[in-house]
Amino acid sequence: MPENLLEDVQIALGQALAKTTIGDPQVEGVRMGSLVGRSQVDEVRARVEELAAHTPIVFGNLDTEFEVIGADRTKGAFFSPMLLLNDDPFRKTASHDIEVFGPVSTLMPYRHLDDAIELVNMGKGSLVSSIVTADERTARDYVIGSSPYHGRILVLNELCAKESTGHGSPLPLLNHGGPGRAGGGGELGGMRSLHHYLQTTAVQGHPTFLTAVTGQYHQGGRQTEKDVHIFRKHFEELEIGETVVTAKHTVSEADITNFANVSGDNFYAHMDATALEGTIFTGRVAHGYFILSKAAGLFVDAKKGPVLLNYGLDECRFTKPVYPGMTIGVRLTVKENS
Repeated sequence: MPENLLEDVQIALGQALAKTTIGDPQVEGVRMGSLVGRSQVDEVRARVEELAAHTPIVFGNLDTEFEVIGADRTKGAFFSPMLLLNDDPFRKTASHDIEVFGPVSTLMPYRHLDDAIELVNMGKGSLVSSIVTADERTARDYVIGSSPYHGRILVLNELCAKESTGHGSPLPLLNHGGPGRAGGGGELGGMRSLHHYLQTTAVQGHPTFLTAVTGQYHQGGRQTEKDVHIFRKHFEELEIGETVVTAKHTVSEADITNFANVSGDNFYAHMDATALEGTIFTGRVAHGYFILSKAAGLFVDAKKGPVLLNYGLDECRFTKPVYPGMTIGVRLTVKENS
């Protein structure tokens, strides 16, 4: 925390920690459960004793008994929260070198943002770092300066504090691994967590055979046309590689004008052939969404069938201009059906 707030933060944290109830999490009002086992309790105690030789304990006491709710303290792996103070964190480096995997924190003051960044990076890699700030530039500078040493950074301000899951909460869509001693950079998170247990094999071959092997169509593989339109088939009847090749349509200036009237898109490149000097266009260019709409009209089958709706397109891109006089068509291929 900023050096001028050290005493205030220490008092506030001490008051909050004093209200922490320890015991069986199933009991109403208990806010903190046990560690993994007695061996971890012994490990945490030993590490705290090492730290206390360099930085004093300002909340908690290794020799004081504490209350446990709904459980037996002597049988469980309970440990009281501890708070230490390192008043000179650039010289007293034990706080950065000794990792205590338990409810133990150390207060470390800094004077400037650069000092804060240097301090958090001295830990040689962590899963998560948090910064609490109301200043956007401070948040940006901190993230840029500290991101190489942390797997995830929580930026906390008054707008998101109430809904925040807290420092270090692993979520499926977030990285929960870090550089250095924090791990390989992606221990948990969605499918990434499974990759550590999977074997990967590369398969080479003709796209048609790769399609057959993988159950997913590969570019260049065999495409087959059927007498029955794919929109008139149930999902389970579709075959991978099955393709619809549509009729063609030649784009006209009337198409562009009519679509501009319907859509309200009168962008100069579509409507004013005299305003194109210095642009990439050589003439009035068709609206990208006209091309997409026309494509939908070309590949659809108007008759009633099993298809109920089209729920969207992924990765649609307009990569080349289409001018009046150009002819367009659609090739629609079943990529997978599982």
